[in-house]
Amino acid sequence: MAKRAIPDIVIGRLPVYLRALNFLVAEGRQVTSSQELGDRLGISSAQIRKDLSHFGEFGKQGTGYDIAFLRQQLSEILKVNRMWDVALVGAGNLGKAIADYPGFVGKGFNIIAIFDNDPAKIGQIMGINHVTVQPVEELERTLRERGIVVGIIATPAEHAQAIARTMVEGGVKAILNYAPITIMVPPGVHVQYIDPVVGLQRMTYYLA
Repeated sequence: MAKRAIPDIVIGRLPVYLRALNFLVAEGRQVTSSQELGDRLGISSAQIRKDLSHFGEFGKQGTGYDIAFLRQQLSEILKVNRMWDVALVGAGNLGKAIADYPGFVGKGFNIIAIFDNDPAKIGQIMGINHVTVQPVEELERTLRERGIVVGIIATPAEHAQAIARTMVEGGVKAILNYAPITIMVPPGVHVQYIDPVVGLQRMTYYLA
């Protein structure tokens, strides 16, 4: 029997649930409910129950969810119960901010390689992992040698497609793209986009 496809919009909400559970653990909580999660997240409790039902039964009627158990289950579903090595391309202001960001620690991601085409940046030590910036010409070989399958693009838009192509040729299967452009990748490679301008434009629609 073929594996049932889970809507991508559902997958997109799971990390939000996981983040809320992490906050609850930090507060010393042990049990929560779909109603409480919904109130915290601005999502209906029915939607949360429906989303989770795609993956099994995690709560008990009248008692809610065991927070530690649900957090563990979501971590396994999202495959962040392990560390993923990540390659970052772009060592400019944005790339430096990404490399310095402490939020990746303990969340399943570890930036172990950084690349740029600026001779002034190559050889610099960057990020909380103190990674030496490599020339972008070494990207594909490094990806293959180190078995990296997750990449982050933080380059100007005009370079993003070429970088994505090299990442795919090096074996990358998941790309987080900060460049303000839609990139083309073959089937089997998943791309997520982060563009603050798009986010702002979406919000200003609702302003008076």
